[in-house]
Amino acid sequence: MSESYNMSMRKFLKQVGVTSQQAIEEGLRKAGSPAGGSFEAKVVLTIDGLEVEHVVTGTIKDDNA
Repeated sequence: MSESYNMSMRKFLKQVGVTSQQAIEEGLRKAGSPAGGSFEAKVVLTIDGLEVEHVVTGTIKDDNA
């Protein structure tokens, strides 16, 4: 991979991480989620022109309640 691809991917992934965290936090605020909640999450990454579909699943939970 070229340096240009690497920098572009890092920028994209940073944007995904930051905006995803903001969206999750906003969803929790709107739901008035109590401490100790647990939520199943899924992210689907698709890339046009490459026929890529990558799915990541996990649990977001508050163990401190």
